[in-house]
Amino acid sequence: MTAVRPLGPEQRAQAWADLAAGDFEVLVIGGGVTGAGVALDAATRGLKTALVEARDFASGTSSRSSKLFHGGLRYLEQFDFGLVREALHERDLSVNRIAPHLVKPVPFLYPLTRHWERPYVTAGITLYDGLARLGSLSDPMPAHKQLTRTGARRLFPALKPESLVGAIRYYDAQADDARHTLTVARTAAAYGATVLNSAEVVSFEHAGGRVVGAKVRDVETGREVDVCSEVVVNATGVWTDDVQTLVGGRGRFHVRASKGVHIVVPRDRINGEAGLILRTEKSVLFVIPWGSHWIIGTTDTDWELDKAHPAASKADIDYILEHVNEVLSVPITHADITGVYAGLRPLLSGEQESTSQLSREHAVARPMPGVIAVAGGKYTTYRPMAADAVDAVAEDVTRRVPPSVTENIPLVGAEGYAAMVNSLDGLSDRWGIPRFRAEHLLNRFGSLTPEVLDLAADAPELLEPVPGAEEYLMVEMVWSAAHEAALHLDDLLARRTRISIETPHRGVDSAAPVARAVAGVLGWDDERIASEVESYTARVEAERRSQEAADDQEADAARVAAPDTRAVAVGRALG
Repeated sequence: MTAVRPLGPEQRAQAWADLAAGDFEVLVIGGGVTGAGVALDAATRGLKTALVEARDFASGTSSRSSKLFHGGLRYLEQFDFGLVREALHERDLSVNRIAPHLVKPVPFLYPLTRHWERPYVTAGITLYDGLARLGSLSDPMPAHKQLTRTGARRLFPALKPESLVGAIRYYDAQADDARHTLTVARTAAAYGATVLNSAEVVSFEHAGGRVVGAKVRDVETGREVDVCSEVVVNATGVWTDDVQTLVGGRGRFHVRASKGVHIVVPRDRINGEAGLILRTEKSVLFVIPWGSHWIIGTTDTDWELDKAHPAASKADIDYILEHVNEVLSVPITHADITGVYAGLRPLLSGEQESTSQLSREHAVARPMPGVIAVAGGKYTTYRPMAADAVDAVAEDVTRRVPPSVTENIPLVGAEGYAAMVNSLDGLSDRWGIPRFRAEHLLNRFGSLTPEVLDLAADAPELLEPVPGAEEYLMVEMVWSAAHEAALHLDDLLARRTRISIETPHRGVDSAAPVARAVAGVLGWDDERIASEVESYTARVEAERRSQEAADDQEADAARVAAPDTRAVAVGRALG
């Protein structure tokens, strides 16, 4: 890998110049994990690549998942053995090689409610473990373990005794999805890809019945440039059909949006040392340890309203609370909730099927010459999705394209991470920060952590915690503005960090001090600082109102009432 280039204001200006001047082989539309993965795969095959995202990296589905890297235990019941095997391979690859700083093992309990369930569930989890070990070249997760009711409640005392007769413990993995997606995009940039957020595709260029490029608009300034490209990849998730309409012609598949809602509660509200996976009448419900919090979700319902800002209603939250409280000895209430978020899964549409039954397989198609569309799949399998898309690209570019190599490409921050973990005490002493803070930084930035802390060499005040969000340091905010393409306060509080869902004030108390801290990097004056704080506060207030609404329609109306930070063209929101 070449030097890790910052994605800051100077790079952004250069990227726009490169976009206007260069003839690209691949133009990727969509800065979620799939689009970022396609850009990385293409760049590491030597293709001249550009990635554009209308809003912010991971601003859609890829920041609003269950934050799991998992095989999908429930898909075994649908006989999707190939999908589960592929996902388990990707899980272990990320934990051990590609992103050990970001993707971490986590134990889960599968509570058993009837004695007859044990052999059935054991068979499934044994198969799950076996598929993970099949052909594995990396260290496997620990094998599952049978637990009595007493053993299960020793690990998870919050469970009602009458809610289970025993349990099985097994392992999966988790990651901060937004940070992981950003890191994939930064890795693509490190291998030469031109990477831009707030870059909206507004039209496509055609020649001889083929797409040969696109017009891209800078959402921040309104400037437009024509980008020439041999192939355009549509990796826009739930916007796949919208992009195809903009391209013209019929697509080869359709994508349905399924809304998934999660709530976040403080860790001390549930006494447990592992995650939970619970069966519901519609799907499964996870209770996932998340630092000093728990993430609980998810729902699985059709969504046909605003795609950019899907809204959680009171009915969604009540559904989650009802089901999790069936097994907790001390119920969770609305008052316990610090954060709520809703995301849209891009599912390949079936005939008369509920979203919970649609396959999580992905598909790659060529809807017209010069365009490749990739959709479906699940977060964990972003890398093979991307590889399949670039395999299709290879058939359309003028030169020979080598096979994918991303299985052997560590993400930015992974190289040297293990050695840095071993010198954690030295890092803590060097900067005079507690060991837990040094570990927190390592698990977000990996081996780039010393570079992050270097920003505080002449500004020790940056080592102070973020006001209202003690888990983060101010230096992380400045780093994100200077190196991680953060352009707005929302980017910093909702995706570069998760303050928007981890604090009772949802980031409002942190907004002004963070805006002032990054103003020098981003060139904000007092008026812009006030505007950013006002816009962020309006977003939080709109989300709170939506979460008190009775149904989807009311929730959507409340959420879209807040002005959008990015002026993406109406009806052409592709990112």
